[in-house]
Amino acid sequence: MEQPEIEEMFAALGRVTIRRMFGGKGIYFQGTIIAVAFQGDILLKADDVSAPAFEAAGAVRWAYEGKQGKAVNMPYWSIPAEAFDDSDVMAQWVRLAHEAGLRSGKGKSDR
Repeated sequence: MEQPEIEEMFAALGRVTIRRMFGGKGIYFQGTIIAVAFQGDILLKADDVSAPAFEAAGAVRWAYEGKQGKAVNMPYWSIPAEAFDDSDVMAQWVRLAHEAGLRSGKGKSDR
């Protein structure tokens, strides 16, 4: 996904910053990572508070195969399908991602 498309998805928050990271892109709002772009998908940040909403909406959690073949769950989820057809719904999901990023206190960048 290209930068203009990513910026449009996150327009409800304001200007986002996009930086390359481990084969993908990190998407930041006000210095806090809120999403990653990886292998053509945008994955929104979630945590114990917001993950149940993502799961209930049919989103899929990003996991990769770690050592010894065990799945390693990451704190990023696919965007629920209905968000792609409605900018107001997309705004709700990206705000949840921002809130999760703020709660984590990790992934801060001064850029």
